[in-house]
Amino acid sequence: MEKKSDFRCVECSFPIKSLYIQYSPGNIRLMKCGNCKKVADEYIECEVMIILIDLILHKPKAYRHLFYNMFTRDILDFEVLIDVVLGNFLFMSVVLIGSAKFLMNTSVGVLECKDTVLTMLVSSYFKIFLIAMMVWEFPSSMIIMIDMFVLSSNTVALKVIANSATIRCFGVCFAAHAVKFFVSEWLRTLHLS
Repeated sequence: MEKKSDFRCVECSFPIKSLYIQYSPGNIRLMKCGNCKKVADEYIECEVMIILIDLILHKPKAYRHLFYNMFTRDILDFEVLIDVVLGNFLFMSVVLIGSAKFLMNTSVGVLECKDTVLTMLVSSYFKIFLIAMMVWEFPSSMIIMIDMFVLSSNTVALKVIANSATIRCFGVCFAAHAVKFFVSEWLRTLHLS
């Protein structure tokens, strides 16, 4: 029985054994698909921004690259995905529990959860500028400025729906951002060791 291929052609989704041959560091030759005879995955040589733009444009071949060739090629990419999902889950958990216990003095109900999640998503809109940082070069201090603006936006939005004091809303949002940051740093140190 033949081993199932881990990779797929981004054009026709046909299974392939390898995406490229490496002759020397920095010298590779992209493989062609045995089915459609096109380059199996041209995204290997692309910048992350090109892949991101094609994902935003809903190009199926960009999704094939992401799901079949990128995550299977490098386990670190999968670990980054786990980092993002776990970080956001913990962030929303702290916001939901904190807003229910410290702001509204109630148990967490479905309606409050829905409103709080929607509030955090909408008030985090400024994170879209992180994509612009991939296109145009900005100093890394811009990430801190964007995070501070998102924190303040989250605080105001939570104040509106919880009808609570600004300092209490800031405390809940700051705690959520801090938990997300520390979990991300902890996961990063695990990956490096």
